[in-house]
Amino acid sequence: MNKSHEVEYCNLDVRFDRRLIRNFIKDLIQEGYSLYWNESDREFAISIRSGRKLVKLQFQRIGDRFKIVGNYILRDEKLAELMEKLINDTRGHAVVKRFKDRQIVIENIMFGEIIRMVEINGVERKILYEREPLITGEEVSAAIKSRRIEDRIPVLRLEMDYELAVLADALAAEDSLKIEAGKRRLEELRQEMITVEM
Repeated sequence: MNKSHEVEYCNLDVRFDRRLIRNFIKDLIQEGYSLYWNESDREFAISIRSGRKLVKLQFQRIGDRFKIVGNYILRDEKLAELMEKLINDTRGHAVVKRFKDRQIVIENIMFGEIIRMVEINGVERKILYEREPLITGEEVSAAIKSRRIEDRIPVLRLEMDYELAVLADALAAEDSLKIEAGKRRLEELRQEMITVEM
């Protein structure tokens, strides 16, 4: 193995069920890795012996599912392949940085597919691949089911309450410019709320 080769995984958003963890452990054992794992109410951790290094992967429990947490640097090519298979199988998101000699290749992965690949060589930066922005029905469905939208609803409600208070002050002061601006902002928030709650 090339000693200068390493892969860093950041901004991971990979969610899966217990079955996928079992398959991942099975793949690791079949590849000859020595490993152990432990589980608590909040997380599942797998420690993998790779040469003289010990790599610890942490999975946060979210209900009956799990999410990988943290950033990881892997110098073992086979382990990196298994990590990428996990990202692909779960249709996860990640930023993958591949360091080889003095070159860095950065891959942005969304829904398990590379959407952008950039090569950095010294001060030179070159885009190797960039997928055309194309949103499929599946991606929209996944985004709607995403936890991020659930997190947006309470924030939207607070923003609407604030804008209503500002509008009330503008009405009391009979400030027509602020009244119109407040009405427009409330309409934007209302439209966003309808979209989020669908």
